[in-house]
Amino acid sequence: MTKTIAERADILPQLAEVFRAHGYEGATLSLIGEATGLGKGSLYHFFPGGKQQMAAEVLTEIDTWFDVNVFAPLRTSDDPARAIGNMIEAVTGYFKSGGRVCLVGVVALGAARDSFATEVHDYFARWGDALAGALRRLGDSAATARRKSDDALLVIQGALVLARARDDTKVFVRAMSDLKSRLLTRDN
Repeated sequence: MTKTIAERADILPQLAEVFRAHGYEGATLSLIGEATGLGKGSLYHFFPGGKQQMAAEVLTEIDTWFDVNVFAPLRTSDDPARAIGNMIEAVTGYFKSGGRVCLVGVVALGAARDSFATEVHDYFARWGDALAGALRRLGDSAATARRKSDDALLVIQGALVLARARDDTKVFVRAMSDLKSRLLTRDN
């Protein structure tokens, strides 16, 4: 059964969930059509570039959300400690306390990684740079800020994997609480 969609943006959340569940490689047009309620003709009307365009636009939407809600506040906040706390809250909400996988991470690990290498690299680099900048404003040295920033991304991505593997969102929530404390503690 097909349905009428007025805007391409209306389809992106469903596309994101298909890519999260099946990866880029496993996201067939049949699965995409089932999730969106659109036939192949409608999908190609909205996305003439096919599945590659769909994934690119989903990644752009994710990147925009993170830029507005995580990266920009880390870069510009007059209160970097609050920005870091807000980052933890935003990430916990976005990833549904560990119940939702990171689609950028899924793409980074899959065979489609090379097709989206720039998007994947830029997402993690901008996040790491923004967090390191906030840590520098809190008083960490450049080297400590970079190490803590890299470690934070490792913790977030690892906690997502472990929460999913154990089917236990408490793993992610605990990791985020511990991460916030580690980020806000100054090294001597």
